[in-house]
Amino acid sequence: MATDIMKQAGLFLLFLVAQVLVLGHIHLFNCATPLFYVYFVTMFARNYPKWALLLWGFFLGLLVDVFYNTPGLAAGSLVLIAAIQPYWLELFAPHDSADSFEPSLRTLGPTKYAWYLIPLVSLYCVVFFSLEFFNLSDMKHWAMCVVGSTLITLLLIFTFEIARGK
Repeated sequence: MATDIMKQAGLFLLFLVAQVLVLGHIHLFNCATPLFYVYFVTMFARNYPKWALLLWGFFLGLLVDVFYNTPGLAAGSLVLIAAIQPYWLELFAPHDSADSFEPSLRTLGPTKYAWYLIPLVSLYCVVFFSLEFFNLSDMKHWAMCVVGSTLITLLLIFTFEIARGK
């Protein structure tokens, strides 16, 4: 259990540093920002305690909010994804798989992994940008931010998964 916590803490720091120092400064066409830290919450195994997943998601979101001065946006959105992830994973995990089953491109296959990941990342972006804009007066810009950020985040995650699988 201690090694699992250390592994998660290392990944936590890696995702936080990557987002804060590199990815957070990328704004393609002034609307598409990679939100790669969402991937951290989607990686948790089937048997991981739900309360711990919520805490990891909250603290990662909180630290992202601290660095980007977005009070509660990332934390609230990431906690929502952390609350949904275990139940969503059950729909795609093979029933005869071990309790320590971790979702990845290799374990689920490309189609199932895409069906697992796309709704989670899309929901995160919809909630995050809805909270950020707080009104839908500029619906076109909101939609461009949601779609652009979702696509660039998914592209990064799939690229990382392909590299990780080799």
